[in-house]
Amino acid sequence: MRLLIVEDDPVLSDGLSVGLGLSGFTADTVGTLADARAALGSSDFAGVVLDIMLPDGSGLDLLAELRKTGSRLPILLLTARDQVHDRISGLDAGADDYLGKPFDLQELAARLRAMLRRQEGRASAVIEWNGLRLCPATQSGQIRGKNLRFSRREFTILQSLIEHPGRILSKPQLEERLYGWQEEVESNTVEVHIHHLRNKLGREFIQTVRGIGYRLSGPADEGRPQ
Repeated sequence: MRLLIVEDDPVLSDGLSVGLGLSGFTADTVGTLADARAALGSSDFAGVVLDIMLPDGSGLDLLAELRKTGSRLPILLLTARDQVHDRISGLDAGADDYLGKPFDLQELAARLRAMLRRQEGRASAVIEWNGLRLCPATQSGQIRGKNLRFSRREFTILQSLIEHPGRILSKPQLEERLYGWQEEVESNTVEVHIHHLRNKLGREFIQTVRGIGYRLSGPADEGRPQ
């Protein structure tokens, strides 16, 4: 899942990007409100980790702007302002979650997974589709009694497809979920990961729609994953 981190401390920002990457997220980082607005206007993110105290204003202003336009983008406030009244103000302003500094990186990752799960309308931490069970917390799965391990990018592709059953996702759409701004996109990366996924799940699990992209082979009327 691709996240935008809005944090002006470069050491913390880099640490968040690397640490959340180990938990399966693709994270892009900016340090100002202006850059955050530009990023949100040009890229598609699953969620935002937002500091409140930024060089050019308050993260609460950006939160208010997004909610005023009707945006339901999941936002977690991450800030040193961790008094009870600060948390209440942030949540009442439209934040989906609030975590004070200092924090545990694993807790942050778990809160993000929970926040995104609610956004997707899932009650369970496990995603199920067509006999496959996926666990985002461990980037693992099970199918026909067989335990599976996935690389971060394999899991990202598979989760992206499962979240849109019946929909064809193009190669550029998948690449956008796989890579941050600073990462070089290799021309055949998606094809390689699809090949590895088919070896693990079965050749027919993921269909290639020639000239368009990829989709799952499950029945179209199964609806959203549970």
